[in-house]
Formats: sequence, C-alpha cells, structure tokens
Amino acid sequence: MTTNVLILCTHNSARSVLAEGMLNHWAIKLGKDVRAYSAGSAPSGRINPLALEALTNAGIDTEGYRSKSWDEFAANGAPQMRIVITVCDSAAAEQCPFWPGSPVKVHWGYPDPSNAQGGDEGKRQAFDITRQAIGYRMLQLLDLPLDLLSNAELRQVLNDIREN
Repeated sequence: MTTNVLILCTHNSARSVLAEGMLNHWAIKLGKDVRAYSAGSAPSGRINPLALEALTNAGIDTEGYRSKSWDEFAANGAPQMRIVITVCDSAAAEQCPFWPGSPVKVHWGYPDPSNAQGGDEGKRQAFDITRQAIGYRMLQLLDLPLDLLSNAELRQVLNDIREN
C-alpha cells in the first residue's frame, strides 16, 4: 500500500515544493511505494521560480507543479496521508485541519531560501543547499520500514531524523 506524505509550508512556494520533488524523485529511483504531496495554509498561488530551477537542475520534472491549499488534502476523496511534515516554522505553529486517518505529524524546519543574501546568485545557492538538505532527509525517510512501524515508532524515528 502506498505511503502518502504531505509536506506543508505556509505559502507552498519553495521548501514544501522542494520536499515534494525530492521525495517523489528518490522514491521512484529507489522503487519505494511512497508518494509525496505539498500544500500550504495560505498558498501564494505561484511557485518560486528558483525552487523549480533547483529541482530542474537536479533532473526532476516539475511539470504540473502548482501552489495549493492544504484544504485539498482534508477534503473527501483526497489521498489518505500517513505522514504530515511541516518544513517552515509558521506552518508548524498553525492549527492544521483534521487529516483523515490521523497521520503522524512532525516538523523538519528549514530556513526560507527566498530570504538569502547575495542577490540572485546567493538565492540560487540557498535553494540548491535547501534542496540537498531536504533530499538527504527524504532518503532517510525512504530507508525506514514504513509498513512495519506503528505511528508512535514512526513519529520517534522521524523526530530522530530531524535531530541528526
């Protein structure tokens, strides 16, 4: 059975999109039955072009990516999530909607690469570094025996990944 993962950030324009792309990319490469989605509590309606560039430069197809509300994933007929990960502090502090199935919720915070110093080149580097850092954690997630872990065990190992 597919393990669905929802990655949240307030605007669903940068970090959550990078995480969705990296998790789906590595899941396909490693033959894992995991599917990532991303959303925001207050979606901007557009994805930061530097996020798309960072993913494209890593060989990830970004066609069809869009900024969307987390409400889509709380609605009837939405995929049932096993894991919900917040990647920005403001989204982590917000009251999330009710997620069917009571998924495991964890926070893996990353600084906003959109706020990096150094002009366009500094921002490009920040997006690439953030993509790599997120990708590393997603590889660790994919290495877990997801079908064998209880929710409590899964929460603990996901929190351990955050600490490393």
